Amino acid sequence: MVGIKKQNITVDALKLKTVEVDTFKVTNGYDFPVGKPDAKQYYNAQGFQENYHLGDDWNGVGGGNTDLGDPIYAIANGYVSFAEDIKGGWGNVIRIVHYNPDQSKIESVYAHCQSISVVKGQYITKGTVIGTIGTADGTYLAHLHLEVRDALNMPIGPGYSSDTEGYLDPTNYINNNR
Repeated sequence: MVGIKKQNITVDALKLKTVEVDTFKVTNGYDFPVGKPDAKQYYNAQGFQENYHLGDDWNGVGGGNTDLGDPIYAIANGYVSFAEDIKGGWGNVIRIVHYNPDQSKIESVYAHCQSISVVKGQYITKGTVIGTIGTADGTYLAHLHLEVRDALNMPIGPGYSSDTEGYLDPTNYINNNR
């Protein structure tokens, strides 16, 4: 065989290499974005569709701004598709696309962040600190607004609507996909 170099790679070594690569692309379950992994010391102050809310608002149990600057964690492995300050009532926003083992994709949106610790184009793993809880430049008391969407790249939107097409209940989605 001219020009072909034979490599002796074991099946176990090949599997290990595949798992290392896939870990950054495919989810391995979902956790909550605060109080890692189970939202310890946090509560959902305004859940999905409460007052037509399109996400969950996570607050520290101390109330007020006691959670200002607390870490925000990626809910699952994924790809950072957006990480910018869009001003107004949204402030710093992070969007992450998650690739599920069944080949479906979802997007998580984290808003009102005080700081952003990731960049667009970065692959992250579940539990990575992606930013800190903020106030959208003083617009609100400190909290994290989290949305989970099964329609990718939708506009940021108003945060409230009776039309939930493309939006999933974040708490239910996380609990059902641990």
